Amino acid sequence: GFSRPPPTASAIAHTPLTLFFTVSVYDARKQMIESGEGVDWALAEALAFGTLLEEGNHVRLSGQDVERGTFSHRHALLHDQNTGARCVPLRSVYGDSKPHNFFTVSNSSLSEFGVLGFELGYSLENPNSLVLWEAQFGDFANSAQIIIDQFISSGEAKWLRQTGLTLLLPHGYDGQGPEHSSCRVERYLQMSDEDPTKIPPDMRLDTRTQIQEHNWQIVNVTTPANYFHVLRRQVHREFRKPLIVVSPKNLLRHPKCVSPLDDFDDEEKNATEQGIRFKRLIMDKTATSRAKDDSLPIDLGAKRVVFCTGKVYYELDAERETNGTENEVKIVRIEQLSPFPWDLVDRELRRYPNAEPVWCQEEPMNMGAFSHVAPRFQTLFKQKQISRPLDQLRYAGRAPAASTATGYGAVHAEEQVGLVKAALGDGVHA
Repeated sequence: GFSRPPPTASAIAHTPLTLFFTVSVYDARKQMIESGEGVDWALAEALAFGTLLEEGNHVRLSGQDVERGTFSHRHALLHDQNTGARCVPLRSVYGDSKPHNFFTVSNSSLSEFGVLGFELGYSLENPNSLVLWEAQFGDFANSAQIIIDQFISSGEAKWLRQTGLTLLLPHGYDGQGPEHSSCRVERYLQMSDEDPTKIPPDMRLDTRTQIQEHNWQIVNVTTPANYFHVLRRQVHREFRKPLIVVSPKNLLRHPKCVSPLDDFDDEEKNATEQGIRFKRLIMDKTATSRAKDDSLPIDLGAKRVVFCTGKVYYELDAERETNGTENEVKIVRIEQLSPFPWDLVDRELRRYPNAEPVWCQEEPMNMGAFSHVAPRFQTLFKQKQISRPLDQLRYAGRAPAASTATGYGAVHAEEQVGLVKAALGDGVHA
């Protein structure tokens, strides 16, 4: 596990800065560390950066407004409000033992194409560093589409050059309109070179053959701890693959999107094959067994199992609590979309043999992950141990559309309520 948290308010107090709002931010983070509870997204990221730095790994983050964070959550660089002096608290992790810019966080210009191209080259020349580029909103990554299509997605196949470059693409349907809702995750999924009709024969994580055989990883994680582990995984592997993070917006401050500090170490208390604490899939909160063999307990009472990815989980869970249908409706989060967690989805389908499977997403049907997961569910339905009708997967989400999202707040809210209710099923009650 990690040995030192990032600097808190007391550490900042020793720097000659006049700080106001950010001191309360760091005081809150100090409280999270001391209590061991309620670690939020920003602190999880700082812990990932801080532990990698302490282990001797260079960390570099660039993009538009990354120093503060587009949504005022990161505060990686602090400004004296009287003098304009600057302080990067994470640099105190290594002090004078490393070059000043061993941790680099830098706001970039509005040229996504140029900046992402530079960061790609930087990552190729620095494979033992964590190099990240964050879009201000995931939608804006389309200005760097040439770099993504021609180099990041296919560079290893064309030139045998591996890169661990990480893209953070803020995504989520919050009523902000068609230019600030979607990172176009469907485009990245479409460029994944995984065969949807073939289940890999070797899914063991100690060999890691599945990810090594494919071009990149696409995740849409829902807990701060899982975000922490997926960032650290980028550096601690023996190989490099690009990582596309469908990152959140409203989860940055969601009261339920927090993790206990115990989830941030590298020890797994229960036997599991979900990586170095990174969970490719998160079971329903009522499930306890991770067994993938015949010892898996079977739940015959579940009537519906909803598979989803990303922040819609919290809306589904809140509505399910309101309905009191935790025993009848199960919600499973697919945290890693590509490569697909075949073994874990297989397990969940076997766990709930009488439950109708549903895919729920916020995006229109022709966008999001539906077209990616649907053929993979069909492949699993054909397996002898599952044996379900090929058309059994139900869809709950927005209708096909040309625009990623509506520009009317009232319409957005109505659509959101509708897709959540459709996923949970009005006819399923306790």
